[in-house]
Order: sequence, then structure tokens, then C-alpha cells
Amino acid sequence: MDRAEEMEMATEVLVPVLGESISEATLGEWLKQPGDAVAVDEPIASLETDKVSVEVPSPVAGVMGDHAVKVGDTVQVGALLATVDAGGSAPAKTEAATPAVTAAPAAAPAPAAAPAADDSSDSPAALSPSVRRAVLEHGLDPATIKGTGKDGRITKEDVAAAAANKSSAPAPAAAAPAAAPAGSARKEERVKMTRLRQTIAKRLKEAQNTAAMLTTFNDVDMTAVIEARAKYKDLFEKKHGVRLGFMGFFVKAATMALKDIPSVNASIEGDEIVYHDYADISVAVSAPNGLVVPVIRDAQDLTVAGIEKTIGDFGKRAKDGTLKMDEMKGGTFTISNGGVFGSLMSTPIINPPQSAVLGLHRIEERPVVVDGQIVIRPMMYLALSYDHRIIDGREAVTFLVALKNAIQDPTRILIDL
Repeated sequence: MDRAEEMEMATEVLVPVLGESISEATLGEWLKQPGDAVAVDEPIASLETDKVSVEVPSPVAGVMGDHAVKVGDTVQVGALLATVDAGGSAPAKTEAATPAVTAAPAAAPAPAAAPAADDSSDSPAALSPSVRRAVLEHGLDPATIKGTGKDGRITKEDVAAAAANKSSAPAPAAAAPAAAPAGSARKEERVKMTRLRQTIAKRLKEAQNTAAMLTTFNDVDMTAVIEARAKYKDLFEKKHGVRLGFMGFFVKAATMALKDIPSVNASIEGDEIVYHDYADISVAVSAPNGLVVPVIRDAQDLTVAGIEKTIGDFGKRAKDGTLKMDEMKGGTFTISNGGVFGSLMSTPIINPPQSAVLGLHRIEERPVVVDGQIVIRPMMYLALSYDHRIIDGREAVTFLVALKNAIQDPTRILIDL
């Protein structure tokens, strides 16, 4: 078969439609390199949009052809990303007369010869920007890290494990400082902000510039919720197939408090205040490229079990990168749980066009006075940041007190009190 026939068999892979009002994205990572075997619908690239990462599948089975763009490039919807040689086979990698682009994988197994700062997107075990940054921060050699990700790619967890092993190793490294020259040059790395991070920065700054933002605090005794969870968590998981966490209680309690204080669930559009008779709760969940905020629709109509199932599904698909654009849109109120990272107290920023956000923090035992006695209780600080243009201080405090009462006496959640 001559080259012209091969070109005729090449299938173009275009940037797919990414969602309403989204016309461009950034190429975050190549998942397949020229010469790699590709199956139908197998992801070959990852695109970063303003909200989520989107994997681009191959339309045909064959061999990965040329990359039309590089990692970090901005691409428009419908633009050419790459080609896939339909019907090709992986042995094309080893043919001596193959084009230069297919010779790269043969040379790639010697990553140790390449400096850590090189663009590793040309190697089969490509490093994403976040992984590359973690490798540099810990001073590790990527060639010594075993990847557990898809196709053997290195993940941030692999880097963290390698760093932990390095720190726990015996100290022959004690001689290293003496070997390093006293005047060794300090290094810096410049990493372009991802499209998601740029959008987050823009929206958060917009919130600061637009809203009259204020934060009020309270604390809550978690004893009753902890006891309820300990008593019923096994039965709950057996019946509903999902773990019973604290977020289900807080989301349900928040929907009840929002019903009592509707301004906290409202938003400003022009010179009008829009009140919502439903509670679409945005919840922050961890994803490989950072936090994403999917929305629990009509949370006021869900049980605690329904809320936990929805959050569990969001968390799983966030890690898999399969959250949809529509699942990130809207939301009338946000709950952010910084406590899972150890935060004691914070002032969360409003997620426009919403008018309030609830910050949860870590639970720690503290001495408190109950019925005139000093006792030790598991306490958590709550923070409500709100737009003072439409929410008065009295309403913000009343909201937090209603939430606190529901958490300290979960029976209120059952009887809607």
C-alpha cells in the first residue's frame, strides 16, 4: 500500500461539541502517542474547558497518527486534533521505514536520558501539568516512578507515594549537600494556568468585585450526628448501597433553612431579586485536576439517602472525568467542605450568581459549657459568606442557627421542623 492510500484511510479526529456557549478548549494531555494502537471509542486526548475535562474518543480502530496540536494549545470546536489510521496495526511502530512520527515511541523507552524539565508529552508515559509540577516539587526522577494510571501513566498519587518512600529511605543522601556546589543556581518553572483555573480565578475575582460580601460564623455540636451515623451506618450502606456521611445531613438541613430564609437561596439579576422555590445545591468534590462543583437538583425533595447516592455518584465520575457540562451548571446555593483537608475556619467566596455559600470545617474536640458543666464535645465551625446587598445580617445569622439546630437534633430533619 502506498502513502496516498494510507492517507485515504486516515480518519480525522475533530474537537467535539463541548456544550452550550463553549466554543474552545485547551489540550490538556495526549492519552495516545503516534504509533499506539487505538480501539473504537478509546480516549486519545483530554481537553480542558471552563468547567471540566473532556476526553476525546477515537471514532475508529487503528493506529494513532499525527498530532495536529500540542499540549497547552487552545483549540476551537470542530478543529483538527489528530488522525487515526483506520485498520492499521501496532507493528507499524517497529517498521524501519515508518515516518519520523512513528519512530518517537521506539526511542521513548529511554526517558532517563532526558532532563526532567523536557516536554514529556512526546513520551508514552506523558505527564500532565499537575503531575509534572508535583515531580519537580519533590525532586523525583519520573523514570523511577511506577505509574498506576491508565496505560501506565503516572498519577499524583504515584508521585506522593514515591516521595514518601524517598523520605523514609536511609540517609546516604546526607552526603548530597556536600556534593552540591555552594553557589548552585536556583530553578523556577513556569506552568501555564489551565483553562479551568483561569475560569475559577476570573469568577472568584468577579464575585469580590461585584458582591458586598460578608461572612458570619457559628459552631455546631456534632455529637448527635456522629452517634446516629455510628449506629446506622452499616444498615444504611446495606440498604442503600452507599456510605452514610455527614454531607447528607448538612445538605438536607440546608434545604430546610433555605426554605425558612428564602433570600439566602436568591440571586440578583439586573435590578431584580430572583427567589427560587427549589434548592439546587452545588457541592464541591475532588477531581484529578482540582475541585469541581456539580449540582444536586431539587435537593429539597431528596432523602438523606438520595443525597448521599447523588454525591457518591458525582465523586466517582469526577475521578473518572465523566461529569457532564449540564451537571455543573446552575445551583442556587453552595456547600464547601474544607474540613476534609483539615481546615479549622475559613471565609468561603460566593459562587456567582448565587448569593451565599456555606463552609464546613474539621471536627475537633473542644471544651464547651453544657447545663453549667464543662464537657468535651466534637465541635465544628460553620461559616456563611453572603451578599449583603440582598441578605441582611439577621437573616444570615438566623439561617446558621436553623442549620445548627437541625444538625444538633437530627430528629428535626425527619419531622421537617
